[in-house]
Amino acid sequence: MKRTKRMITLLLLAAMLTALAGCGGSKEVSTGTDDSPITIALSPWPGWFFWFLADERGFFDKHDVKVDLKWFPVYSDSLQALSTGKVDANSQTLSDTLAPASKGIGLKAVLVNDNSNGGDAIVSKPEIGSIADLKGKTVATELGTVDHLLLLTALDQHGLSEKDINFVNMTVNDAGPAFISGKTDASVLWEPFQTKAVKEGKGKILFSSEDTPGLIPDLLVFREEVVKNRPNDVQKIVDAWFDALDYFKTHEDEAIELMAKKAETTPEDFKLGLESIKLFTPEDNVEAFGKREDYTSLSYTAQKTADFLKNLDMVDDIEDVEALFDSRFVEKAAKE
Repeated sequence: MKRTKRMITLLLLAAMLTALAGCGGSKEVSTGTDDSPITIALSPWPGWFFWFLADERGFFDKHDVKVDLKWFPVYSDSLQALSTGKVDANSQTLSDTLAPASKGIGLKAVLVNDNSNGGDAIVSKPEIGSIADLKGKTVATELGTVDHLLLLTALDQHGLSEKDINFVNMTVNDAGPAFISGKTDASVLWEPFQTKAVKEGKGKILFSSEDTPGLIPDLLVFREEVVKNRPNDVQKIVDAWFDALDYFKTHEDEAIELMAKKAETTPEDFKLGLESIKLFTPEDNVEAFGKREDYTSLSYTAQKTADFLKNLDMVDDIEDVEALFDSRFVEKAAKE
């Protein structure tokens, strides 16, 4: 239940946007000025299944907003859909919002769904005792992703760099099986691949996003023109989200059963996935949108992640990362 990150694919896509627009290859779902349903894309990740809860328990109807949820089994496809205007909004990581923004695609993050809190992790063989023991070992993850950043952060905290390991650029779909089959000493994985690797590969969690609070935030990101032209609907969607979270608190078993069915997994496994994230309340959101010099601040995390991606030549300069964030909707929700 986790998003697959495809920064390189997105960069290639972004480079083609002008040509696509010129030849009519990109058709936007909404001009941002009509009353058609707002389309929200989502893909497999524990926190994002709450959109289904909001929909099926009538919270969009309660707030009188038309929403069409678009399911993308492959996360990178949802990124492409947002960048090309085929959906109005997407559930995506902060890091995956930076590449299109650096190409001039107008986006606004309006809500923090959750933070990875153990859902992304370095899974290693049992005999590897610490991050320092990864020196000279084969470690797989995907170049330029937040899990690559997690790996580099862990190495740096223990006096190592990527040069000290045998780094293998590999998608999570391959990195998990590679670890299970013994082809890597460690792989950086997310749920459910992480749990599967621990169980089937007899691995252990060496380091996780729980050790780096705020490094991997998951967001609701809109096309900028939709936020500009339909702010009332955006507010209603944010309010419906928080209603779904409140409903979960009082109907946990029922909600988990509903979301597990959507995730095509068991309630028990879905609940394990939820334990690896921190769902953000309105107050948590206001705090995250605030400016501070640590990873609990979205603007700080965005700048640090942008620097990381630029060093890999995966994004261009972003003059003002703070322009990506619009906190008014969560601030209003927190006051109500």
